[in-house]
Amino acid sequence: MAKITVKDGNIDAALRRLKVSVAKSGVPSKLKEKRYAEKPGVKLRREKEEMTRNAKKKNKRNRNY
Repeated sequence: MAKITVKDGNIDAALRRLKVSVAKSGVPSKLKEKRYAEKPGVKLRREKEEMTRNAKKKNKRNRNY
């Protein structure tokens, strides 16, 4: 659970920090994945596509340096 303290009564900044910390923890993406049941073959295909996409991103970053 993310815990954020409000400093100087600034609720807007605290809410923004809370949203960032929740997004970094990966909760929204996990909820989105678990919303519907997925067949094992479809899950494997999706993960494979995700791995190739991440590899392309990593290669693209490494080429610049």
